[in-house]
Amino acid sequence: MKAAVVGASGYLGAELLRLLAAHPSLEVVAVQADTAAGEEVGALYPALAPAYRRTSFGELDPAGLSGCDVVFVAVPAGRSQELVSGLVGSVGCVVDLGPDFRLRDASCYPTWYGFEHRAPELLAEAAYGLPELGREPILGARLVASPGCYVTAAALALAPLVAAGAIERRGVVVDALSGTSGAGRAPSPRTHHAAVNESAVAYGLVGHRHTPEMEQAIGAEVIFTPHLVPMTRGILATCYARATGPTSSAEVSSLLREAYEGEQFVEVVEDPPATRDTYGANTCRLAARHDERTGTTIVLAALDNLTKGGAGQAIQAANLALGLPEAEGLPKVALTP
Repeated sequence: MKAAVVGASGYLGAELLRLLAAHPSLEVVAVQADTAAGEEVGALYPALAPAYRRTSFGELDPAGLSGCDVVFVAVPAGRSQELVSGLVGSVGCVVDLGPDFRLRDASCYPTWYGFEHRAPELLAEAAYGLPELGREPILGARLVASPGCYVTAAALALAPLVAAGAIERRGVVVDALSGTSGAGRAPSPRTHHAAVNESAVAYGLVGHRHTPEMEQAIGAEVIFTPHLVPMTRGILATCYARATGPTSSAEVSSLLREAYEGEQFVEVVEDPPATRDTYGANTCRLAARHDERTGTTIVLAALDNLTKGGAGQAIQAANLALGLPEAEGLPKVALTP
């Protein structure tokens, strides 16, 4: 099947190219990136050169992708709307890695993202691309809105507990740490090595733009605080909620294990998970505790923001939409050490 990557020069685009190079059923036939148009893929990312020799980035041209089986769109918030509108119907499936089609209510976009939604008619059609929390809408979908790293970690940790009535739906706290690749490839004073090294900082306090998506995916009111820490890849989310049912750590863990029984990319573990144990893999590791003294349930989630929190999850959803084996082309084993 023919695949294309739009916005291929960014970190998510590069991760898509890395994973697609090993995909047995998808062949990359086009890579587009306006900021790197004309440059060879191997010149910008030497690590990708063995798989993309003599492949150059083309300019953004949705019309030129007609007939592709799947197109992955990895461009900044607000940009994919028009690109996706021109692709849906002319290609088999569009997987958007940005936020433009994740929220069901178009009126939320001016408040949280600062732009009016210009393709609201597609919001109802877009399948939310978190397979472990709902595969049926993704099967055969023409448009998939693939969730990002923070929301994926928090939703996998909490959604099963909300569905089971095991935690209250108000006052849920998500405290998350992210590596610097989550900020993208474009340099900024905040993400420069000298600013991030030997430091940790919170940002987006009381109003981070991913909050409504997180609440939509989890089904609960959320207080979300992200932190930037000095590592390249990874998300570690520590989630706190008032328990309504379970009275032990074993009971909470059992609920999660039951929810993810048979899942290939979610593992419930006993010890607190580390981001290093998911590095480069399309996996999320969860661990749960119940604090009897305060009646609080705690769930930790670790994943690679570029893989299960980004490109890997997008390919996982694309596999489902195209009728391919869900795990095809996706690594389950992390890089170590």
